[in-house]
Amino acid sequence: MKNKYILNLIILFLLSGCIGASSTGVFGTGVSIAMDPRTLGTQIDDSIMDKSLDARLVAMNKNYLLNVKTKVLDGRIFLTGKIDTPEEKLQITKLAWETKGARSVKNDLKIKEEFNFQQSAKDILITSQLRSAMIFNKKIKAVNYNIDTFKKVIYVYGIAQSKDEKDEIVKEAKEILDVKDVITSILLVEDLRIKKD
Repeated sequence: MKNKYILNLIILFLLSGCIGASSTGVFGTGVSIAMDPRTLGTQIDDSIMDKSLDARLVAMNKNYLLNVKTKVLDGRIFLTGKIDTPEEKLQITKLAWETKGARSVKNDLKIKEEFNFQQSAKDILITSQLRSAMIFNKKIKAVNYNIDTFKKVIYVYGIAQSKDEKDEIVKEAKEILDVKDVITSILLVEDLRIKKD
């Protein structure tokens, strides 16, 4: 009973961090439309692709609603989360590539292991520390990034205004205690197909 209560508490905490793609939230989660360098049309296209992929994933397996996270930036699809088998990873990658408008797919899905409360709590703490560091660093537009941490490996997705901003994020992430690695999928504004004038 105690484990079920703790698991429900963690799920509630994680779901409370799910803020819409057009909001900034208290701690800068989500992406601000005003700060996003993509055109409004590109943002809408990405959002439609994201919702479409999410719906198809849930139709495939209801567990993917909580276990698989998707992010679409400029037609590029990023996948994170935890799944049960390597076969699922291949199926999800194939499904992502079949999404209309997909330009590339980066699959960072991990195969599940036995739940470890201490590791999950540490991952949440690492994510929070990086989010805070990015908010207080004037060289970083923190609202343009999503952060996931799994087994002390940080995954950062977003759009950087410049290479210096991208380097600053990696620097901040590597300064966090106990971080094993930092994997970035950060696009530069200059690499976007269509951007705001």
